[in-house]
Amino acid sequence: MRGLRRAGQGLAWALVLLLAATPALAQRVEGERAVASGLYEAEVPVRSQSEEERQAGFARALAQVFSKRSGDRSVANRPGVGQELRRAADYVEGFDYRQDESVGASGAPRFRTMLVVRFKPEAVDALADALGLPEWPQPRPKPVVWLAIDDGNGPRLVGLQHNNVARPLLQRAIERGYRLGLPSGSAAEQAAAAAIWRGDTAAIARLSARYSPPMQLVGKLYRSEGGWQADWIFVDDGRVLARWSERDGDARRALATGADGAADALAKRYAKATAPREPVTQALVFTGVHGSRDYLRLAAELQRMSVVRAIRPQRASEGRLEVELDLLSGMEGFRRMVDGEVLLEVEGADAFARPVFHLR
Repeated sequence: MRGLRRAGQGLAWALVLLLAATPALAQRVEGERAVASGLYEAEVPVRSQSEEERQAGFARALAQVFSKRSGDRSVANRPGVGQELRRAADYVEGFDYRQDESVGASGAPRFRTMLVVRFKPEAVDALADALGLPEWPQPRPKPVVWLAIDDGNGPRLVGLQHNNVARPLLQRAIERGYRLGLPSGSAAEQAAAAAIWRGDTAAIARLSARYSPPMQLVGKLYRSEGGWQADWIFVDDGRVLARWSERDGDARRALATGADGAADALAKRYAKATAPREPVTQALVFTGVHGSRDYLRLAAELQRMSVVRAIRPQRASEGRLEVELDLLSGMEGFRRMVDGEVLLEVEGADAFARPVFHLR
């Protein structure tokens, strides 16, 4: 019991150090409040509730949802994604605002406005498939975090009863589209802090056998060169998938790197691409193109479609235009993005025929 009390006191001091190193953890306003929790929901900070800020927030929120869905934190840099982010409002199902309160280093309260956005799942799925983005299938595992913190008095395990200490890590996992769990913090588990510190993943895996799934995120956090350093190991069914270390002056950011590294490792192993990544050259025929006005209308529609990477007219005759398109994800992606009020497919292609679309 004295050992458990000492462990609790050690974690209490660790929490004090974390809060002293950075502004206080956000204390959210109690009562009815909007919180993003699902795969197709995201929350982003905004400076005001103006239309301009809201539109920019929609774009950042959609990028976050794409990242959740794919497991790729740099998904916004993929071809075609940036163009769709500028139209993020088209995919919004609803939104709310939330006011977060925190206490700064001076002790004065600070407020931050969060925009919480809910997107249309079917529309997001269709768009992601059209762009050929990877998909990290559901349901997703909930690895167990075996985290030890050394506050200067030796490493101590962060158990379920100290979940506030791990909140930056747990919250970042939610933002990446999955969840992390903490061990119960029993006496036997508290004794595992030494194994965590020496990187004994086999010992941690044996101790973690009572939890499901057999995945462990093993990490240690300690002072380093005036800041904090976090060393991480991610284990999946006894196999080490990744090791990484991060140093940061902000203890919360150092902790959050564990969730990012685990998400990257999981997505690399389990996410699957839904379409070819290389553009495909496809010959198509468009009818109903009777002059320059129709041509400009058709060109504008094709340029609107983020899957169209290049347009090369071949020949025109009697309202018929033959073109070659470079398509990011082939005809499947093109058909997903066609606006039926503008273009109507009148002849489906087989192995020997070109698709024909009529400009309405």
